[in-house]
Order: sequence, then C-alpha cells, then structure tokens
Amino acid sequence: MSVSRTAEDRRQGARDPVVRRDARGAGPVPRRDAAGAPHLRRGTVDRTALVGALMSAPASVVTIVAPPGYGKTTVLVQWATRAGQPVAWVSCDLVGQDPASLWSAMVGALGRFAPPGWAAPDLLARTGGDVASVPALVSALAELDDGVMLVLDHAEAITGPECWASLAELALRLPAGWRVAFASRDRLPLPLSRLRMGGELLELGIAELALTTAEARELVANAGVELDDDRAAELVRETEGWPAGVYLASLALGAGEPASGSTFTGDDRLMREYLRAELLPRMSARERDFLMRTSVLERLSGPSCDAVLETTGSADTLEALESRNLLVVPLDRRGEWYRCHHLLRDLMQSELRHADAGVELALHRRAEAWFAAHDQPGPAIAHAQAAGDADRAAVLVLEAMQPTWASGRIETVRGWLEWLSRHPPTELYPAIAAHGALIFALLGSSGEAERWIAAAESMPATGVLPDGSSQAATLAYMRANLAREGLVGIERDVALALGGLAPESPYRATMLHSAGLVHLLGGELAAAETDFGDAVALAGAAGAQPLVALGHAEQHLVARGLRDRTAADMHLEAALVAVEEARLDHFWTSALVLAAASRAAAAAGRVPEARALARRAARLRPLLTHVLPVVSVQALLELAHASLDLVDPAGARASLDQARRILVRRPGLGRLRDDAAELAARLGRITQADAAGFTSLTAAELRLVPLMSTHLSFPQIAEQLHVSRHTVKTQVTAVYRKLGVSSRRDAVDRIEALGIA
Repeated sequence: MSVSRTAEDRRQGARDPVVRRDARGAGPVPRRDAAGAPHLRRGTVDRTALVGALMSAPASVVTIVAPPGYGKTTVLVQWATRAGQPVAWVSCDLVGQDPASLWSAMVGALGRFAPPGWAAPDLLARTGGDVASVPALVSALAELDDGVMLVLDHAEAITGPECWASLAELALRLPAGWRVAFASRDRLPLPLSRLRMGGELLELGIAELALTTAEARELVANAGVELDDDRAAELVRETEGWPAGVYLASLALGAGEPASGSTFTGDDRLMREYLRAELLPRMSARERDFLMRTSVLERLSGPSCDAVLETTGSADTLEALESRNLLVVPLDRRGEWYRCHHLLRDLMQSELRHADAGVELALHRRAEAWFAAHDQPGPAIAHAQAAGDADRAAVLVLEAMQPTWASGRIETVRGWLEWLSRHPPTELYPAIAAHGALIFALLGSSGEAERWIAAAESMPATGVLPDGSSQAATLAYMRANLAREGLVGIERDVALALGGLAPESPYRATMLHSAGLVHLLGGELAAAETDFGDAVALAGAAGAQPLVALGHAEQHLVARGLRDRTAADMHLEAALVAVEEARLDHFWTSALVLAAASRAAAAAGRVPEARALARRAARLRPLLTHVLPVVSVQALLELAHASLDLVDPAGARASLDQARRILVRRPGLGRLRDDAAELAARLGRITQADAAGFTSLTAAELRLVPLMSTHLSFPQIAEQLHVSRHTVKTQVTAVYRKLGVSSRRDAVDRIEALGIA
C-alpha cells in the first residue's frame, strides 16, 4: 500500500471570493481579489435596514436562506464591509464535499489574519477536519487576536453529511467575538433549535430580503430610469420584491421596453420565464448559443471555452458579456476566469438539456480533455462522469485517487468509487477496486475494504494499466498486503507483483517492504535488512513519507534483532522525524513507529516520553485490523510491550487481545504468533488486579472517544460509526467505567486532561 501526501488539494484554501456589483446594480458578482477583501462598486442598492439588523443582532450565527436572485451575497458583502472586524470569505461552490476541502478553504481564508506559526494548518493536515477534530481546530481559531466574521456563501453547494456535522460543531463552539454567516438556497442542516434556544441565531429569509419600494426605485434609477412611487410600488408587487426580477425589469425599462408583468414566487419555472422574457432578448443568438454550450463548465476562461466549443475568441466574448452586465461574473481582476450567475447558468443548462443529447455529451468530453491536460483531475473526472464515459473516468481516478486520499479528501474518493461501481469500466475496474480496498483498509474501514476486495476479485484481471503495470500484478499487490494466505502467500504475490508492476510504479516500494516482512517474520534478518533498505530508498524517491517512516521502523526491529543498538536507535529516530515532519500522526503507518518508540523510551527509563508516545500510538489502534494484518499485529505487540514496561498491564492486555483476534483470522504470520504467545505468558504471570484506564479501551471504544466531546447525540454517534444505538450505549458504559467517570461531561473532562482526544 503505497501512501503519499500532496498539497494539491489545499490550494483552494488560499482563494478568497470577493463580491462586486456592476455600476447599474446588477446581481451579486462573486470575485476573487488578491487582498481577499470583499468590496462593492458604486451603484449598489444599499440594504440599510437589513445591514442594520445584522449589525445590532447579538447572534453569533446568521443564516440567510432564499431562492436564487434574492441578493444574499450582496447583503453579506455590505455587512462585511461595515462589520468592523476581519472577514474571511469562502464560496462553498468552489470547494469539495470533504471536511478536509472545506476546512482547507476556511483555514486559507482565515490565514490572512493569523500570526506566524499559527497551529491550524498543521492541525488540519493531521486530522482532516472531521467532526471529532473541530474542538481542537476551534482552539486554534481562538489564537487569532480578534474575533473574525466567517462568511460561507453558496452553502447549498455543500452536500456531504460529514461537512455539515463539522460545520454544526463549529457553529456551536465559535470562539468569543466570532460570527459565522451562511447564505444558502436551501434549508441548512444545522442544529437550529439549539442555537435558537441559546439566543445565538439570526435567521433571514425571503420576507426580509425582498426589496422595499424605495430600494426598487433606487435600483431602477441606477439603470437610468426614473419611476414615481406608484410605478415603483407596482413593480415591487409584480416581482414580489424579488431583487433579480426588479433588476431584469430595469434592463427592459432602460432599453425602452415594458417590463414583464410576471409575478415571481420562487418557482423555478416562473424564474426561467422571467429570464427568457427580460434577459435573453438583450443577447444575440451567437451569445445565447455560447452561454448554452459553455454552461457545462462551472468556471469559464477563454482557453477552456475555446476547447469546449472548438473555436477561438471566447475570452473576448466573455469580456463583452460581462461589460454589458448580462450576468457573467468575473472571478479575478485579470479577467481570466468568469462564471455565469447561478440564475443564468441554470437556465442555460435547462436549454442545453432540451437540445440534442449528443451535443451535451460531446461538450463534457472536450471539457474533460481540457481539465485533464491542465492537471485538474477533479473537474476532469466530473466531466467524464457527466459524459457517461466510465473508461475515461477510471483512467483519471486510478491516477488521482491515491494523492486525493492522502490529502484528506476521503469522501471525494468514496464518491468516485461509488460512481464507478454503478458504471463499471470495461478493463480498469479490478485495479480501481483493489486500490480502493487498500485505501479503506488504511482507514480501518474493514467492512468497506472487504466489499472492494470482493469487487476487485469479481472480474477478470486482464489488460494493462496506463502506467504499464498489468492488472494481474495490481491484484497480486493487493493480495500481498492482505496476507490472507500467510507468509507463503505474501512471498508468492510479491513475486507476481514485482514481475508485472511498471518500473516506475510507486507500488514497487510497498512490495519490497512486504518482501522484507516475509524475511523478518521468517527469521532471515540480513535479507530483511536489505529489502527494507531498498524499500525506504524507493519510497523516499517517490515522496511516500508514510512508507519511509514505516520502513525505518521495520529497520529498527531488524537492528534490534541483530542487537545493533546504534543502528536501531538511528532508524527509530529517522522514523520519528519522518512522522513529525510530514505530520503523519493519524496515518496507519505511524502506529508501529510510535509504539516501537514508546517501547524504546520505556526501556531507557524515559517514562513521560514513553507514555506520551503510547497515547499517540493507542489513538491509532482503531486503524489496526485483520485487513492489513502484518504491520497491525507488529504495532499492537510493540504497544503491549511498552504498556507492560510502563506498568500498565490493562493497556497491554487490550493491545494483545486485539492482536490475537487478528491472528485468529490470519494465522500464518510466522513468528508473530510466537511473540503473541510469549507476551500472553508474561501477562499471565501478573496476578495482581490492575486498574483500567484509557489504554485499556478497545479499538471500538477508541473510535467512540473523539466523538464524545462533539455536539452529536449518542444516536447520532451510532449513525456516524455505522453501529446500532445499543452498541454505542454499551461502549459508552465501558468507557465511563474504564475512565472512572459517571457522565459524558466528566468523560470529556477526563479525555481532555489526558490529552487523548
């Protein structure tokens, strides 16, 4: 299992959408500014009453929920410019569906106000931003000197339940002086009742956002048309105060044409009719066709539109549309990137869907090719999926899934895999499933891993992958990691994998590591030393720091077996440095590093250090399962030895019991069975009853512990962990008993005091 990290998917965090309006009062135009400061140009209707309500409200959480075109962004920008505190702006439609992506965007926006050495980026890299990590992230947010206003615009684009669980935890834990504002088309899945009861919530909707007669009159005046009070009031009645409707009517009036009398009530059909009546007549047929065909793109640039349309001059067309206030939105000051206002894009997509279906598919295929050529795998995969091209999506996923997972975007990878499971590609599906199985194995998700193992083995492993590796070699690589047939099977599968993996395949390092395991567990220490050394060298060249750390830990065990203390200490230090520098505390590969380091520190009498390392290793025990048995058992046995040396027999017994359960399912792992038996005998000689504690928690109980300090109820925790409510109740009772507490609050206090959350 080759593991590597990349900062590729963190780039969004440095982008801060800023909002401007055109001089005639057009709809909100999200825009990215190098300084990241929201601003409005002249001509904007001043929503004085709304902004005043926002300024005076004591609420720390603000929700603005209304259909498109109600000026949600405009109100937020006007509030932000007068808030008197730093503002961090995140446009949620430009981030992914993983907590890691969302928090990367938020931390990137907040980083403009952060002091040097701010802890949040490193903390996020270690934790991934899931709900259990939010308490620690909020503590890092509190390091900022002043309270910050965090704006999450277009929140309806967030659909991942993990993201919303994380945001709910943030809303309930905001540091003093902070505010968070959500703007959304759809109802927000936040604990609104709890926030209302605490007086922390201000809610704005259609009624509050509708324009008054005076505001409508001002907006139309910005288009060069003067209306008396009666006509302005009539326009408000016709549009029900819908700001976008009033704006579109102002365009018609400015052109000397009567405005449509259609009433807008929030219905999509009526909205499209209004746009067709008031906006499309302002465009030429060529412009309408341009916008219809490029509506497959979320963001528009001259080159990307040229590629999709197989034409030239798209940059000039975009500039012209924007300059004429036709709801084409610039995203940067250089005029390179744009997007259609959501109202217009929705209409254009509807028009495209009613055109020849083959045209839409062809447009998506061209978009996929352009994004793939420009090293943007996420959009490329989305367009391949939209085109229904499973084979092309598979090629892209196979290349992108490993770095995407390593960056913390687990839900993105899961989404790709689920889509491919419904649209199996003709040749690459076994390899995709094999890599998916190992990714979920590394996350400790044994059920999902087993499902993808079965999928990988359900189809013929024929053909060659894009990098030149054979499918058969890829499945052998998977089987070697699974070790279902013990050391004999590992040795066989390693040989098959190395014979069929491409020379440049990053997975060759993993197979050399597996060869070292066979030799180590078979007692051939010299051969193991060579294999692990080769594996570390290859992993280092490939930038796979988790495997580098793990390889050094294995070299430490070899040197310890050879009684070469100098080499053992050197390799252990190198392993720890790799974990610290690459922030790998939450990686499966780090369990053995931390456990071996704890054992070494305990043996040397460095008790506080050994205990701290043991706690870090114990937090990774939920990741150690039978799916990746060899290193999992190694880590558990090392941790058990460390616990015994620290006079913690209860902790040793918990780790040993977990290791023995794995060995029951994977019995052919050489000397590991003997090591477990010797440790069990040593524990059996301890007759005195020992006090339970954190280290005695089972792996299942350890999964529960980080969620106890969140807002999630026990039934919600059960849902999060995919177990029954009864199971969670039983585990909670065990946690209380082992921690010596009687309530959730006391348990959380104890967990925080021990530093184990």
